Amino acid sequence: MRELELIDRLRDALARVGGGGGRVLRWIGDDAAVVRASGCAVTSIDTAVDGVHFRSGQLTAEEIGSRAMGSALSDLAAMGAAPGEAYLALALAPGTELDYALSLIDGATEAAGVCGATIAGGDVSSSPVLAVTVTVVGWVEDPGELVGRDGARAGDLVAVTGALGGSGAGLALLEGRVGEADLPAGANERLHARYAHPRPRFAAGRALSELGATAMLDISDGLATDARHIARASGVTLELDLRSLPLDAGVAEAARALSEDPAAFAATAGEDFELCACVPAGARALVEREWEDALARAGAGPRDRPPLSFIGRVVAGSGELVLHGATGPLSGYEHVS
Repeated sequence: MRELELIDRLRDALARVGGGGGRVLRWIGDDAAVVRASGCAVTSIDTAVDGVHFRSGQLTAEEIGSRAMGSALSDLAAMGAAPGEAYLALALAPGTELDYALSLIDGATEAAGVCGATIAGGDVSSSPVLAVTVTVVGWVEDPGELVGRDGARAGDLVAVTGALGGSGAGLALLEGRVGEADLPAGANERLHARYAHPRPRFAAGRALSELGATAMLDISDGLATDARHIARASGVTLELDLRSLPLDAGVAEAARALSEDPAAFAATAGEDFELCACVPAGARALVEREWEDALARAGAGPRDRPPLSFIGRVVAGSGELVLHGATGPLSGYEHVS
C-alpha cells in the first residue's frame, strides 16, 4: 500500500458520503481544511493505540474506526455542543493492507455520519503499532449553552443517562473472561456492540444543558473515576449510591461470572460514554417532566432517547467522591500510572 493510493481512495470514500459539505469549504486534497465558523468552536482530541486502548486481534478494522470516532465525539456531547467536523490521523503498522485501512476509515465515517459530523481532513503515517487519533470540533452559538465540569454546587443532584457496565461486559466477552453461557440469551451481541460502537449522547447533552445542568462529563474511564473529576473541578464532594446505578442488561450476570459485585463493576468498567450531570435539586421535577420533550427538541432519534437516573447528590467538600454501598475503594481506568 502506498500513501498516495490510500489518500486517493480515502477521498473517493468520503465523497460518496458527502464529505466536504456544510461548513467545510476545503478539505482533503489541500494542505489544510477551511471551515466556515459558526458561533464558538468546541475542540477535543483523542488517541487510541493498539495494545493500550484496544486490541486489533479482538476487533474488526471497521469497529476500531467506529470506537475511535465515537469516543472522540462523546467529548463534544459532554459539553452540550453540536457535532461539526472531525479530523482523522492514522499511524499504520508495517504490512497494513489497503482494504484494512479503508475498512477502518469506513467505520469512522459511519460513526461520524450517524452523529451528523463531517470528516474534513487528517493525516496518514507509519508506526510500529496501529494508532488512531481523532480531533473533533463542535459548535454552539452561545458559550452560555456549554456545560463544563466546574459548576456543581452543594445541593445539586447527580444523574446519569442510559445504563452502565455494558461496554465493560462486552470487553470481558472479547477477552474470554465471560462466556456466552454466562449471559441471558442474545445479550452477547448487544454487549459487544456497546464496546465496539459507542454512541455519543449529543441530544442528551443538549437536553441537559437546556434543563439547567451545572456540571457534566462523559463516562469514559468509569464513573468511580470520572465523578471525581467533577468533584475536584467544582471543589465539592459527590455522594453516589451504588444501588441506584442503572445496569445494562447482562451486566449483573457478567459481573457475577467474574465474582464481582454488579454495581461496583458498572462503576469501574468504563467506556460506556453515557453522561454524568449535576442539576439543581429544585429542578428535578422539571427535568423529569421535560426530559423526553427536551430530547425531542434536541433532535433525538428513536435510538437516542436514554432514560435519566438520579444516583446521588452534591455536598460541601473539597473534591472527594463518596460511594455508598461500596465495600472498599473503587476507581476506573487511569491513563497514566
